[in-house]
Amino acid sequence: MKISTILTYLFISAGLLFSTTVNSQEDVLQSSCDKYFTSPFIATGKPFRALLTGDENAEFKASFLAGTTYRMAVCSNEQNYVLFSIYDKDRNLLFTNANHENSPYWDFKVESSIDCIVEAKLDQTKSKSGFAMIMTGFKLEME
Repeated sequence: MKISTILTYLFISAGLLFSTTVNSQEDVLQSSCDKYFTSPFIATGKPFRALLTGDENAEFKASFLAGTTYRMAVCSNEQNYVLFSIYDKDRNLLFTNANHENSPYWDFKVESSIDCIVEAKLDQTKSKSGFAMIMTGFKLEME
């Protein structure tokens, strides 16, 4: 068998193995985050996922509507390894779990609709790389 054929098989096998590992990792993170969205909270939309290494951070935008109570949850390979912060559009810090022992979720209510920037990064004292998932949801208000 030619060396190029062997290398091709090795690369394909490695790719399939990595793909399976990533999907498995996402399933674990999804089920880990899902536990924060029991009644009366429900998750909204797709979760945001990122592979973080070193001091990298992942960023996404979110809009929150006036009068709604929200929950933001963050999950990683290990409990409390991800720091998340929420900023207004002018980058004024509204919340960071770093001030709350890296709490994996935060409940908040906004008085007026607001567009925000959500940032996630690894707590460098606990991990140098890993997957992170952030989910948002809202509280069903019973009348």
